[in-house]
Amino acid sequence: MKHLAALIAFVAIAAVVSAAQAGELWRATGFEQPESALVDATHNRIVVSNIVGNPGAADGNGYLSLLSMDGKVIIRHWVDGMDAPKGMAISGGKLYAADITRVRVVDLASGRLVETIDVRGAVFLNDMTQDSAGKVYVSDMLADAIYRIEGDRPELFVKDALLASPNGVFADGGRLIVASWGKGINKADFSTAEPGGLLSVDLATRKVSPLPGAQQFADLDGVVAVGGTIYATAYMTGTLYSYKADSVPEAVAQFKPGSADIGTDGKHIFVPLMGEGEIVAIKID
Repeated sequence: MKHLAALIAFVAIAAVVSAAQAGELWRATGFEQPESALVDATHNRIVVSNIVGNPGAADGNGYLSLLSMDGKVIIRHWVDGMDAPKGMAISGGKLYAADITRVRVVDLASGRLVETIDVRGAVFLNDMTQDSAGKVYVSDMLADAIYRIEGDRPELFVKDALLASPNGVFADGGRLIVASWGKGINKADFSTAEPGGLLSVDLATRKVSPLPGAQQFADLDGVVAVGGTIYATAYMTGTLYSYKADSVPEAVAQFKPGSADIGTDGKHIFVPLMGEGEIVAIKID
C-alpha cells in the first residue's frame, strides 16, 4: 500500500501542468533559508523568517525580514537576535515567532523584540497560528505536541501520537488544522517511515481527528485554509497540495524541494522556498 500511495502521489505531481508558473505573480529573492511567510494585514506587508544555518542551533544568526505585498523587500533585517525562527502568528499587536524551544515576541509597530517566552519541555517548535480569541498555538514537531500561549503563559494544549510530528498549524473556526510530517523521522535527513497527512484538533475538546482521504500522502510542512479549501506544502518534494472535505489531496503547484510554512491573504498563497532563498506568490483560482 505504501508503494502504491507513493506511485499515486508521483503521478499526481507529474500531472501538474506548469501550475507554479501559470499562477505565479512574483518571486522575491536573497533570503537565507526562509521558513515562513506571514501576512501582517494591519500594516499591509509580509513577514519572512530566516533560519540562516542549522534549524536546531541556538547560534544567534536568525532574523525576520519585511516584504511588500507585491514582493519588494522593505527591510532585509527587520528583527535580528534570533536563533532559527520558523512559524509565526500575530495577536494583540504582537508577532510571535517559534525559535527552537522558545517563542520570540516582537512589537509589530516598532519591530522591537520585547520578550522571549521559554516553553518548558519543548523540543523543536515549528509553526504557529492564532485563534479568534487571540490565543496563540505552536507545534512541537519532534514531541507530537502543540502548545497554547495566552499573553506570555505557555501551556501544553495537546500531546498525542496521532499528531505524527505536527508541523503546520492553522486556526480555522473551532478547530486547528494540522499538517503532519509523518511517523518514524530519520533525524539525519528527516525522511519518514510513514508519510504524514492532514488532521483536525477540536479547540474545545482537544480531540485529534484525521481528515478523511488526506492521510499518509506526504511529509507535510505549512498549511492554511481559504474558504473550504486547505492548502499544504510537502517539503521533501516541493509540492503544494489543495484539499476539500470528502475529497483527496490534489497537487496544484510544483517547486523544488524546500517549500515550507505558507501564508495567505485570502487571495494568494505565499510560499517560502528554503533551498532557493525565495518567496513565491501564487494566485488562488
